[in-house]
Amino acid sequence: MADISQSTIFRLDRGEAGTSGLVWRDGLLAALAWFGAAAITWFLPDVIVWGDTSAFALLVAAIGAVLLGLALAVPRLSRPPQTLLYYGPWLIAIGVWFAIWELTTAKLGWLPKPFFSPPQGLLNVYLSDWERLLICVAYTGRLWILGFTSGIVVGFATGVALGWSKRFAYWGMPILKLIGPVPASAWIPATFFIFPTTFQASIFLVALASGIPVAILTAAGVGQVNKSLYDVARTLGADNRFLVLKVAIPASLPNVFVGLFMGLYYSFAVLVVAEMLGAKFGLGWYLQFNTAYSAYSNVYAALVIMALICAGLVKLLFVARDRLLSWQKGMIL
Repeated sequence: MADISQSTIFRLDRGEAGTSGLVWRDGLLAALAWFGAAAITWFLPDVIVWGDTSAFALLVAAIGAVLLGLALAVPRLSRPPQTLLYYGPWLIAIGVWFAIWELTTAKLGWLPKPFFSPPQGLLNVYLSDWERLLICVAYTGRLWILGFTSGIVVGFATGVALGWSKRFAYWGMPILKLIGPVPASAWIPATFFIFPTTFQASIFLVALASGIPVAILTAAGVGQVNKSLYDVARTLGADNRFLVLKVAIPASLPNVFVGLFMGLYYSFAVLVVAEMLGAKFGLGWYLQFNTAYSAYSNVYAALVIMALICAGLVKLLFVARDRLLSWQKGMIL
């Protein structure tokens, strides 16, 4: 990361700019991009009137001011924040994207209403409909936690059994291969008959979508464990329980985490479908409700929230994986 900080900081007194001092280059360019987006939003007239245009311009300008302050302050720190330096180009790209987004929608009308919304349209949704959005996030969070947790627990246990027991794999693996390719939404008619409530049916759909990849990858991981590890453990007196808990499962964790990542993405893809089953709130319900009324700015606002939540969960999963698999560092697999 040292190379990043050296490449993104330059001296202005060497003829590269008109003033003297040290500046974080990416931070300066990002500030200019965000100020440009704010100027476009504030000074150019809207083709169609949108709410909170001035609020969005002030917000973007404030972020630009923060970036300008960081551009001046970061080089003077004894230990510059490497994460901030690493994401400097992304800060530039986001500012440019806001400027282009604003021009093509609100200012020039190339992407017309109601199918496309400018960024201040999304801000207007967050400011005017935040209470309903919070309720929907809570409902979706409850459904996802129950469905994803139950899915990965059952999937992990099933995967361990499939990878460890040849008899269980003989009967279970063909069934898993038969069910796996079928989209979770195809099971909706059966869920109405099996489960007494639509909420339980929704939990089942999310659990099914997240549990199958975990089961398949866990079974593959357990089945690929080096047999010599079992032989060494048996020589030291290990029983089958020890072999499963202390040898098979730890050695299969890389595959398990691949299954968890896949299950996480699949579970979010199924959330919208699962909340079609009679849900009164939830981000999936919010998407369906506003799509029916062509309120596409609300739809985009909900999609952004879902994307941010999913990205945050993926980040947490990466952190958990790095900590649990820290023993792999330096190993050649």
